[in-house]
Amino acid sequence: MATRLDLPRIRSCPRAWCQIWLLLSILCSLPVYAVGEETTDITKVSEIERAESVVSNNIAEPEADIVELPTQSSEPEPTPSPVTVSESTNNAQIETTPTPQKDNDIRQRIEGIFSEIDGLQAVNVGVAQGVVTLTGETPNEKKAQQAINLTNRLTDVVTVSDQIDRTLDVQDNVTTVYQGLKVQAKNLVKALPLLLVGIILFILVSWFGSWLSNRKRMWQRLTPNPFVAELLSQTVKVIFIIFGLILALSLIGAETILSTLLGGAGVIGIAVGFAVKDTIENYIASLMLSIRQPFRARDHIVINGQEGIVVRLTSRATILMTLDGNQLRIPNSEVFKGTILNYTKNPERRFTFELGVDANDDPLAAIKVGLDAIHCLAFVLDEPKAIAVISNVGDSNIVLEFQVWVDQSETDFSKARSIAIRETKHALEDEGFSLPEPIYRLRFNRDLEKAFEHMQSSHLNDTSNVTVTPTVSETTTNGNSSTIDNKDKKQAKARAKLILQDDNASDVLSARSDDKLMKKVEQEIAERSDETDLLNNNSPQE
Repeated sequence: MATRLDLPRIRSCPRAWCQIWLLLSILCSLPVYAVGEETTDITKVSEIERAESVVSNNIAEPEADIVELPTQSSEPEPTPSPVTVSESTNNAQIETTPTPQKDNDIRQRIEGIFSEIDGLQAVNVGVAQGVVTLTGETPNEKKAQQAINLTNRLTDVVTVSDQIDRTLDVQDNVTTVYQGLKVQAKNLVKALPLLLVGIILFILVSWFGSWLSNRKRMWQRLTPNPFVAELLSQTVKVIFIIFGLILALSLIGAETILSTLLGGAGVIGIAVGFAVKDTIENYIASLMLSIRQPFRARDHIVINGQEGIVVRLTSRATILMTLDGNQLRIPNSEVFKGTILNYTKNPERRFTFELGVDANDDPLAAIKVGLDAIHCLAFVLDEPKAIAVISNVGDSNIVLEFQVWVDQSETDFSKARSIAIRETKHALEDEGFSLPEPIYRLRFNRDLEKAFEHMQSSHLNDTSNVTVTPTVSETTTNGNSSTIDNKDKKQAKARAKLILQDDNASDVLSARSDDKLMKKVEQEIAERSDETDLLNNNSPQE
């Protein structure tokens, strides 16, 4: 149903028409408020604009006499659904109602920007519905990406279509690089005075750190350990170098370079740490060994079965002189984790040896005879006292173990043991104790003896001949054997006495320490080495 109005009156009063139309719009919106729905200010503005447009159209058409206006409907007008917001490449919201004027403004703005940048003047811009299409040419990929990034920065751009042709022209690219280098050269020339001041500052700070690091007496006063003192001095030197570098870079305004260097140094440090973990482990072990000082120079030690005299302790290895006169280098990581046996720490050292007597002899009497002979030796210590015990009983003998103490700082350990065994053996034999060898008895019946005799006669040329001589009497055999042994012993003793009466036999009978090895050790210690000796007699020893 429509209401008919008189147009001449409306034409004479257009303001009244606008008021009537606004009143009708408000009345139409009343049912919406009644059901609890909200209307925004944007909807009101759109209704007013619509009313004004209708009024202007009616005024522009005088030939129409009657205008039909829509009456108020019983049902409310449906509100438009919210527009879904999407994101473009520049993370901007897409407008619901784009206009050609806005596309034209985007195109003009982008063309104006490209006209001021070298290498982007040949790029053509097309805009439709907020979508920018870039065509034309750029000298390289870098310029094309620059054009795309600049376009994406505009807020009204939905997305960018890249259709740019990369010409890769030699002249354009070379010219661009040349211009960049020319600008950098000019900036470098301008910054030369400031750079020179930064270099001088760095040199002064580094020199002061090096001078302070070379004050060895000062660092030795702070710590008695030479390795720790050297470590402190080197640490101070590195700190001053880093401090000077920071001051120089801050002066020329290049702090970002320092952060880059530190980041790169961290990554490189991790990689190098995995590559040289053994070297780092040796260095830390050297530090711990220099603090603990488990041995001194000239000490006779055994490290994990490696025996020798200590020459020096370096930052990487422990150097020994073996008993054969060879130089032995053991990594400090193995020394720190290994088992260390120090013979020099306690000069009193015990050696043991075993001798067997006949099973028919009294072992305690043999022990007394042996100990009396041992105590007569000059190198044997009275305290602790030498002792002997019955070790075990064998098949044909009783084994005695003698335990003797000597001062290894004055006595050669191996020689002393050798002389003690000889004197104990002779003393037991002189007192009638026999040192039997293992005896094995074989018994054959008469038939087996005849078989052996037959084999002997039939195989005279066989290399494995077995001659069996029947024993007449066990007593006779033992008696003959004893007589032969005594005769052999007397001959052996006479021969030994004659040989040992020679003037050159004094070294054989002497148990003094051989100083040849120690002379070689002293020469090694006296030789100058590039590596600092971490052993110090002034440092406390664990």
